[in-house]
Amino acid sequence: MKKLSNISVKEFRAVLTLLELRKIRTKGGHEAWMKAGMTRPVIIQTHVNPMPELVVQNCLRNIGIKKEEFIALLEKTK
Repeated sequence: MKKLSNISVKEFRAVLTLLELRKIRTKGGHEAWMKAGMTRPVIIQTHVNPMPELVVQNCLRNIGIKKEEFIALLEKTK
């Protein structure tokens, strides 16, 4: 199984788009993504590429999907 390390910001954005999240704001080197029904936005750092594994894990927890689901979506974007 693929790890959550070395995921580029571009790839992560593609998965967020597949999950129907939309970018709601950009401030400095951070983007906030959200969709209806979420209580708080997903914040990604655009100035750190590739994304740190801990940041990816926290984002997945906030979105409410498991690692396996994320990796399957990541494969669809390639």
